[in-house]
Amino acid sequence: MTTQGKIKVRLVRSPIGCNVSHRATVRGLGLRKLGSTRELVDTPAVRGMINKVSYLVKVD
Repeated sequence: MTTQGKIKVRLVRSPIGCNVSHRATVRGLGLRKLGSTRELVDTPAVRGMINKVSYLVKVD
């Protein structure tokens, strides 16, 4: 049984005025309000989502 690492992601910029798909990606990461934080499982899919909206989020 392998345990996967966790990534903390925080929304630091507003997705207002951004591409619609980028807004959907932010919501897919579970981020709603500015400054909200989520702890997500470190998978390639999550990494790809973070890369797509890297200008909106910060990884802690």
